[in-house]
Amino acid sequence: MYVIFLLIGISLIIALGFLGAFFWAVRSGQYDDDYTPSVRILFDDKQTKNDKS
Repeated sequence: MYVIFLLIGISLIIALGFLGAFFWAVRSGQYDDDYTPSVRILFDDKQTKNDKS
């Protein structure tokens, strides 16, 4: 029975560690959008009044 309580305690510590790592990654900008800037050149730009093309 002691082993079950030990395993539950260890799994809770590991789960809290992963949760802390996830919040750290979100706050440090790991999940910022890197895809949109790379394909922005494929979108049509709006023409301004000074464009002569």
